[in-house]
Amino acid sequence: MAASQCRKVRLWRWRRNPLRRRCDLLEAWIVLAAWVLALVGGLFVGLVTAAGVESAAERQRAQSREVSAVLVEDAEDGVSSRAPADYRVWATVRWTAPDGRTYTDEARVLPKTPAGRTVTVWTDGKGNITAEPLTEGEARLHAVSGGVLAAMGVGGVVLCSAWVLRVRLDQRRLAQWGAEWERIDTHRGWRTG
Repeated sequence: MAASQCRKVRLWRWRRNPLRRRCDLLEAWIVLAAWVLALVGGLFVGLVTAAGVESAAERQRAQSREVSAVLVEDAEDGVSSRAPADYRVWATVRWTAPDGRTYTDEARVLPKTPAGRTVTVWTDGKGNITAEPLTEGEARLHAVSGGVLAAMGVGGVVLCSAWVLRVRLDQRRLAQWGAEWERIDTHRGWRTG
């Protein structure tokens, strides 16, 4: 006995076929639109996100200023309670802005630093202490990772939405098949279940 050969028919939902239903063609269009939208939309959102992250880092670099400050009090010895993973501790520092005003705030310094020692802090345009701005490499890494995550998120949402639509179409198709089987069975007086 010869083994049966079954050819795989590609793109069967797109071809004219007496067995193809309207919902089969609709499903084919949904899948095509979802993949195109996931790829193009993901790429667009990823690029926009990366550009936004880079411009934010550039803005932070433009507004930040490196300032020499004087430690007002001795720095404590030990681990910081605010950020236990960092080896630096919080201490009060004082500095003079370019406009001549004197500011006092807390900054991260090395443990056991004596009062009167000069430390470097970063300030924003308003005179508040900020984190050190990202370097070019760090900004590029943040932009790439943010863009990739945004693109994957948009693509995932689009593909999950398409999957939900396909599940709904399958449920509708099964209900139609059940109704047709019921109609055929009762027409001839047969019962299958």
